[in-house]
Amino acid sequence: MKKEISVQLIVGLAIILIGGGVMGGEFFLVKWLPHHRQAVKEETLKPLPYKNDKLGVELQVSSGFMGEVEEFAGGARITRTKFWSIGPSLTITSQPNPDATFEFDPKMVAAWQTEGIYKELPRYHYAREKINNRDAVLIWQYRKRAMELSTHVITSERLIEIYCTPGKEDEEIYMQACEETVRTLKVAGPEPPPLTQPMLDLTTPPPKAKGR
Repeated sequence: MKKEISVQLIVGLAIILIGGGVMGGEFFLVKWLPHHRQAVKEETLKPLPYKNDKLGVELQVSSGFMGEVEEFAGGARITRTKFWSIGPSLTITSQPNPDATFEFDPKMVAAWQTEGIYKELPRYHYAREKINNRDAVLIWQYRKRAMELSTHVITSERLIEIYCTPGKEDEEIYMQACEETVRTLKVAGPEPPPLTQPMLDLTTPPPKAKGR
């Protein structure tokens, strides 16, 4: 009799524990995880002001990148260090524009447009647009085991380049952070005159982040 009661008790406890584990797992997946991910996303995308007079730039950097700031000749690098993996980073460079033009050379633009096809670069995407009234080219591509957004902006005085990568962090969230950051860029210098003709653009569909 004692043996039968002991077995029944064990079976009952096992059922309770398994049921509790299933309910806990469901709560984690359905309730807690989405809210946690949304909170992480909002915190990562929160804009923080960054200005560098030497480079002639000002922008709102997503807080997910803010960490160590390293300045070097003609540029600056913002990195959030991760001891166990490669962290996200944002690198800005500035150099004089020898041609003193407000728009990129058409040959250079054509090379950017077709580079992904000719070199068969994975997840390559090109777009040309205006960033705060400056001629800009944005290029997404998969490099060094991570996505990267390179942004090229021209003024009559400067050539600005921004390289942004999520490293091993959440690609979807941090690539959005890259895009939102670079689109806030303001560059010192004279404003360009009104366009006499529209810019040619062969924009391709943007790459999808993993998991979408």
